[in-house]
Amino acid sequence: MTREEILGNLKDIVLTIKPRLELSSISMESSLVKDLGIDSLSMLLVSLATENKFGFQFSPQAKFNTIGDVVDYIDNILNK
Repeated sequence: MTREEILGNLKDIVLTIKPRLELSSISMESSLVKDLGIDSLSMLLVSLATENKFGFQFSPQAKFNTIGDVVDYIDNILNK
């Protein structure tokens, strides 16, 4: 799976959890908290949906600031 496909799937997940966001507002540089308004509950829902979509579990130590951080993490797991 390419990074663009990962980003597209991740955008779909975020928009499902935060439907008031606009697709164009989500980019690799988007801050999960500041730009997208993802709080702890939303983060849990995004995490669970992402794990289900991509078939893995996030490491408890994983920390993400931006959408790009999440894409990098998923890309690393899927394309080892």
